[in-house]
Amino acid sequence: MAISASFIKLLEKVEPGLREVLIALLEEMEKRRIETVTKEEFNELKAIVKELAEAQKRTEERIKELAEAQKRTEEMVKELAEAQKRTEEMVKELAEAQKRTEERISKVEERVTKLETAVHELAEAQKRTEERIKELAEAQKRTEEMVKELAEAQKRTEERISKVEERVTKLETAVHELAEAQKRTEEELRMLIGEHRKTREILGNLQHTVGYVLEDRAIFGLPPLLKKDFGIEIIEPLRREYIEISPGKYIEINIIGKGRMNGKEVWIIGECKTQIKKKDVDNFLKNLSIIERVLRGKKIPIVVTYQTSPPLRNYIKEKGLKLYFSYQFPL
Repeated sequence: MAISASFIKLLEKVEPGLREVLIALLEEMEKRRIETVTKEEFNELKAIVKELAEAQKRTEERIKELAEAQKRTEEMVKELAEAQKRTEEMVKELAEAQKRTEERISKVEERVTKLETAVHELAEAQKRTEERIKELAEAQKRTEEMVKELAEAQKRTEERISKVEERVTKLETAVHELAEAQKRTEEELRMLIGEHRKTREILGNLQHTVGYVLEDRAIFGLPPLLKKDFGIEIIEPLRREYIEISPGKYIEINIIGKGRMNGKEVWIIGECKTQIKKKDVDNFLKNLSIIERVLRGKKIPIVVTYQTSPPLRNYIKEKGLKLYFSYQFPL
């Protein structure tokens, strides 16, 4: 049986394995066709020879059988033709399937390439992960060692805390005792403060008394000294006084009076302190500048005290003040 060129082209498009199966199928079909025809002819000749020997009748029967066999052969050839047609259609379908298979294989190859890339990346990531796990394992080992050390430190800390608690208990007892003693001390201190307040009141009164005594001595003892030192004649007796510097506001002046010096009236303004200090001098100078707005005219500022240091004496002199001591006044 001859094979068409178009069928051969179709076979070339089929996969090698499938092509071999199709070719083997065609060869088998051709072989059976040839064998079937050859065998029938041989049997026919054999039958003819035998029938010639036996009888004309059997020859006619054999011819009849051959006619029937021919009919079956024709039917078989027709079936083979239809099978050939179905085979060609199958081959065509197989070719199309092969084409689709190749396309799918192409896509599969692309996916495989991508998968290989992904697998490579996963392998690298796995390698990095294993390295990281190794590092974490080492870190875990160090952590466990630290935890062990911390546990030991905690044990030592608890022992120290136990000792501290014992000390705290003792301290609490001592603090309680101290609190009781403090309570008693505060009570005694309260009583002492009361006594001290009374003492300060007494001392304050004494200080004022001493100050007033010094002022009184200065008031009676200064006129002759002022006459001697400045040539001042007292025309308004010296006294203690309050000077109103603004409505309802006063400044206390220890010694104040008027005199005449070189034919002109002058104010005698004095500060009297039992123990004068630098701040007392500065306050006196400040008061002098304030009362300047109220008491017009020349002023003779003086300072009276029992005793003061040499540096303060120089400071008083530098500020233009006249210094007098208590021992300069008669008793």
